[in-house]
Amino acid sequence: MAASTRVFETPGELATAVAQALVETITAAQAQGAVPAICLTGGSVADRVHREVARIGGACAVDWSAVEFWWGDERYLDAASPDRNAWQARTAFLDALGVPAANIHAIPATGSACSVEEGARAYAAEYARLDRPFLVTMLGMGPDGHVASLFPGLPGVDVVGATAIPVSGSPKPPPLRISLTLDALNDADAVWMLVIGADKASCVASALAGPDLPAGRVHGRDATIWFLDRAAASGL
Repeated sequence: MAASTRVFETPGELATAVAQALVETITAAQAQGAVPAICLTGGSVADRVHREVARIGGACAVDWSAVEFWWGDERYLDAASPDRNAWQARTAFLDALGVPAANIHAIPATGSACSVEEGARAYAAEYARLDRPFLVTMLGMGPDGHVASLFPGLPGVDVVGATAIPVSGSPKPPPLRISLTLDALNDADAVWMLVIGADKASCVASALAGPDLPAGRVHGRDATIWFLDRAAASGL
């Protein structure tokens, strides 16, 4: 199924639209008796979205105690580091909405895994217990076209048959990370790409045109939607 695009004038408008779409998607799934599993991303666009989810989430029909949250990748740092995606999400909306700790599947940190390799194995084992696809996988994209911690030219992009991998030598600090693979990221009903900024416009166009970049190789089972601000869409 071909990817679709939704273009918004500002990053703020994009964040509000994504948050509202997430709430509506979760509400519909719960109405069918599902316990949705959502795969989160990090970065500035995710922080905007998460704060909008916190703003509207308390007054919506979602039962936040019956939603599970996962991550596409994580920096291999101390669990209390504000640079970790999980810390950012907890601060922005998970704690505010009362999501139970058991429903928050954070990728192992330095204090819980003695090596990045051990952390990747532990997250792969936890992911193996997930008995359904992600309802939504949300991903940002770097100016080089990377998604999660799958960077162009690094071997993680081409890994097949694994779900979580260690990443060393990341071109974006810190050098050590843990990432889901394309196999795991694409095991989702829907993949939502969240992209803002003119510095990403050329990669947006390239990714939508074909699979040369990691971002061009992500797709949901039922839908792949690119949420773009006007600047990110300027190359289309």
